[in-house]
Amino acid sequence: MAMREIRVVPDPVLRTPCDPVATIDDGVRSLIEDLLETVDDEGRAGLAANQIGVSLRAFSWNIEGDIGYVINPRVVELGEEQQDGGEGCLSVPGLWYPTVRSDYARVEGIDLDGRPVTVEGTGLMARCLQHECDHLDGMVYLDRLQKETRRAAMRELRARL
Repeated sequence: MAMREIRVVPDPVLRTPCDPVATIDDGVRSLIEDLLETVDDEGRAGLAANQIGVSLRAFSWNIEGDIGYVINPRVVELGEEQQDGGEGCLSVPGLWYPTVRSDYARVEGIDLDGRPVTVEGTGLMARCLQHECDHLDGMVYLDRLQKETRRAAMRELRARL
C-alpha cells in the first residue's frame, strides 16, 4: 500500500472519463489499497482513482471514520431534497464554494470479489458519493457551480495556477 500523490487541476486525467474495471486483478487490488490508504488522512472525505492518476472507475470514502470503496460505481438514485453547502476538492486545493447536491444518493457497484455493493447516504455521504462519481465522469465540482459563482471560482483558480 502507498499514500499516493493527488493530481490537481489542470491535469488532463481529471477531465477524462474513467474506464470501467473489466477484470479484478492484482493491479486493481493494489489500486483499492492505495485509494483506502490515501483517503485515510485528516480532512479527506473521498478520493477517485483518477485523482491519483489512474483512469479506472473506483473510489474510496472516509466519512466520520467510515472508510470504504466501490468499483464501477454508478449513481442509481438521487433524492429530491437538495443541500447547498460548501464543497472543496483535493484536486482543487484551497477553493471552497457552495455547491448544490441532492441530500440523498445511492450508488451501486462491485467489491474486490465482484459482488454487488450498494452505498447510500444523506448529507456529507450523499455529497461525497455524487462528488466522486462526477470525478469518474471527468468532472470537478466547479462544473456544478451556479454561473456567477463558477466565474469567480475560475478566476480564483487561474490566479493560483
